[in-house]
Amino acid sequence: MALNKEDVASIVTKFGKNEKDTGASEVQIALLTQRINTLTEHCKQFKKDKSSQRGLLMLVGQRRRMLKYIQRTDLERYRTLIKELGLRK
Repeated sequence: MALNKEDVASIVTKFGKNEKDTGASEVQIALLTQRINTLTEHCKQFKKDKSSQRGLLMLVGQRRRMLKYIQRTDLERYRTLIKELGLRK
């Protein structure tokens, strides 16, 4: 369920300022979104895996808090990030 190095590197180069910019909020939210998507597929397949469901809910809450921070600080950056990640249709 963890992301491999190639996936992480591609997300960091797409959303970060350079290839080592893993601390940017956009990069962290994009990584969380990727983890949420893979964990969602896992939970669909294994419906009785309650610990993974709890982990999924915790990741969604963490992403929500980070999105709230970006929305509060820079609204335009928030809107572009939402559009690129395909959230809130």
